[in-house]
Amino acid sequence: MALLTKDAEEKIINLLIGEGLADSNLVYTIKQEAERENKPVLSELVSRKIISDDMVAHATAVIIGVPYVELKNITIDQDILAKIPGDASSRVLAVPLGEKDGMLNIAMVDVTNVQSTDYLSNLVNQPIRVWMSSERGIREMLEQYHGDFSGVKEAVKETDEETAEKEKSNVKTIVQDSPISKALTTILSYAAKTKASDIHIEPLENSLIIRCRIDGVLRKIMELPKAVAPALVSRVKILSNLKIDEHRIPQDGQFTVLVDDQEIDLRIAISPVTWGEQVVIRLLDKTGVSMEIGKMGMSGRALRDVLEGIKKPNGMILTSGPTGSGKSTTLYALIQQIKSEAINIVTLEDPVEYKMNGINQIQVNVDAGLTFSSGLRSILRQDPDVVMVGEIRDSETAGLAVQAALTGHLVFSTLHTNSAAGILPRLLDMGVEPFLLASTLNVVIGQRLVRRITEKREMYKSSEVETEGINSIIGDLLPHDKESVAKVSEDLGYPGLPVKNDNFYMLARGVDSKETPGGYSGRAGLYETIVVDEDIQKLIISHSTANEIMRLAKTKGTVTMRQDGILKALSGITSLEEVNRVASDLS
Repeated sequence: MALLTKDAEEKIINLLIGEGLADSNLVYTIKQEAERENKPVLSELVSRKIISDDMVAHATAVIIGVPYVELKNITIDQDILAKIPGDASSRVLAVPLGEKDGMLNIAMVDVTNVQSTDYLSNLVNQPIRVWMSSERGIREMLEQYHGDFSGVKEAVKETDEETAEKEKSNVKTIVQDSPISKALTTILSYAAKTKASDIHIEPLENSLIIRCRIDGVLRKIMELPKAVAPALVSRVKILSNLKIDEHRIPQDGQFTVLVDDQEIDLRIAISPVTWGEQVVIRLLDKTGVSMEIGKMGMSGRALRDVLEGIKKPNGMILTSGPTGSGKSTTLYALIQQIKSEAINIVTLEDPVEYKMNGINQIQVNVDAGLTFSSGLRSILRQDPDVVMVGEIRDSETAGLAVQAALTGHLVFSTLHTNSAAGILPRLLDMGVEPFLLASTLNVVIGQRLVRRITEKREMYKSSEVETEGINSIIGDLLPHDKESVAKVSEDLGYPGLPVKNDNFYMLARGVDSKETPGGYSGRAGLYETIVVDEDIQKLIISHSTANEIMRLAKTKGTVTMRQDGILKALSGITSLEEVNRVASDLS
């Protein structure tokens, strides 16, 4: 935190209170204590977590009239970082951001230090423009990006074709402090800090591509010489306890890494491809995943339907969606909602993605004969109240799940279908008797994930085509006059919905930047729920199609995933483009 005069501190505190970012009474009390003990007031407020270091830096920038930059998740090109040596950057707490109009933009903690700014300008030998940032942001940037991928570069320098062949054939040469180990550690650290869900290591004819899936979208982060590939794949195999000399068949494994004192479980899938072996690493960081169903994007009618469904002592709650749509996370959130010392919850998963205290989680092991069906039989002998089956993949598992629900258990599970309504005919295709299905299902959920618009955004008016599309999809759901806005907004779970009109709607788009590519950061779920009441049961018994079931459900108040997406766009959570990307095949 930059050194400030008492007058400047006072102005910053008043600004934070005026913007509603700090409680005036609490600030006044701590201020009196700090002054009695001759301590800086702002430092005391930050240490007690009344305000954050970023809030102080932003307010300071406003007071002294300099631009402010939030450095969280920013990615800076290595060529730009190289303009200021790491030791100099650490000494003056400053990082280069990029060049524009012949000037180098630099983020600093103490922008009022003329000596430091002159030093940096002379160091880079060009004019600079300073931006203010928090000390925390600068230090995280230094830790995360200075020397970024240095381990990889070192591995590239030291690993030629001969060395790669040697490491591939001799396990003992791949030690913990080898260049390849450092390279893998750097890649894993980068992926964890950017909240990537997957890392893809993909061999081409003459190179090795590293890609990360961030917010559901794959992004290339580097390209390495082909010589590095055998040693890098071998290192992953060693950590995963896989056969290092097996290159003909796929192998699966797992291991755990520690990033910023947080354990992250990694699931490994290695497959032979045309130019070598492809490695896909799934990162499972439960500390970064919200386990509260409301915070995941479910609201309004859908949330009420689900909460009513899980209150019942028996029956089935099923979620559906494509791979990577958050089905398992939804089930974990629902389990978290009902978890209690008074009930026995047992799960059967492949794999156990997030470890939860107070829940008995079983890992499927097909090689040892522990499948979903055999495991479910065993679970039912363990006196469970609630059973979670990771996925219903076959008719035997489907039948056992239905029998468990019929015998007084609450059963959670997932299926791969495009919509909530698609669950019902899919189970019928698996051979489940219609009358059994109708009597056991409580509620079915369809879901997909969309990227959230970043906080840095701009508003715009919808075009004529967009307005027409919005009205055709959710015109019947929107309030038709100002008097009904509050009631309709509360019912749908999106505060401040606009009144239906034929002119335009105000929409948001994120500001595209290096730290938030495309203007997005994080993801939210699109949901639709169908409560299986008597009318829906009749359709199930008569083998009705998914479309027929959904048409009836909509008359009963079901909000479809596409409608939920448009409502999220009107609420500024996501964009119309993102909804169309994810749910264009839905009605």
